[in-house]
Amino acid sequence: MSKCAITNSIRTLRFLNNEMTQKQLAEAIGVTRQTVMAIEANKYSPTLEVAFKIAAVFNLPLEDVFQYHKTE
Repeated sequence: MSKCAITNSIRTLRFLNNEMTQKQLAEAIGVTRQTVMAIEANKYSPTLEVAFKIAAVFNLPLEDVFQYHKTE
């Protein structure tokens, strides 16, 4: 049985984007800072809508923010 894992580059992107805080990102996409923290730590997968909103904040395609890894 194969497993799927989604990782992200949010922490790096925040740092490269004028050291944006988790709170600033949360406010920009309409979620709590705790939600951003959980997504960033790969403890929670965002909804598709939230994932697209995060990508839009950084003006990047979704696949530059989130990476899908298939493991056997």
